[in-house]
Amino acid sequence: MIHAYDKLYLDNAMKSLALMLDYAVYDLKFDITAFFDLFISSRVSYLFESGDANTIAGRSGVELAWIVLEQSGITFEHILPTFTSNRSEEYWAGWALAYYQWETSIPFSDIVRCVPIKEIVSLYHPYHEMDIRQFVECMNNMIRSAQQETNLKRLRIQSGFSQSQLADSSGVPLRTLQQYEQRQKNINKAQAEYLVMLATALHCHPFDLLEKV
Repeated sequence: MIHAYDKLYLDNAMKSLALMLDYAVYDLKFDITAFFDLFISSRVSYLFESGDANTIAGRSGVELAWIVLEQSGITFEHILPTFTSNRSEEYWAGWALAYYQWETSIPFSDIVRCVPIKEIVSLYHPYHEMDIRQFVECMNNMIRSAQQETNLKRLRIQSGFSQSQLADSSGVPLRTLQQYEQRQKNINKAQAEYLVMLATALHCHPFDLLEKV
């Protein structure tokens, strides 16, 4: 799997996103959904998920929160953060979400469209006590459930093909195509030849057929 950016920056990124959410909720008194919407709409989100070193390593979470609000045109007081002995659920959610975004390279906007940020916070129990890879698997399952259609099915319908017509046009066996659409087989592990055959018939890039998780 291709990660969002160099692992060298991952630890800083996780801590920065964690502190940004904790600070926004507990010091700036924002609803987490409202603030995360501002984050996604800002350039900070794009730079963060793209691995911009100045964003994920050169700024603290507090500074990122300030930049998000400044770019959103919101007037606020630059208050200093308060720290508690126990990390908040929001802090953990930011920490875990930064890892997940790095692991999958899925944009934050796509992640929270399938799994809202408050649902991610609610995973604190029991996942904060588990290995981060178990959180990743949980998120993958939730995103798969939220995605009603595979990319293959969506592109097939857009192109006006029935399953049998696409099978005939591409040369990919009908049963195999059905298994990809129903996620009985993982299209990300499909033979390169099949991906090229399907992409040629659908007039798209083979990468467009791959699932994000």
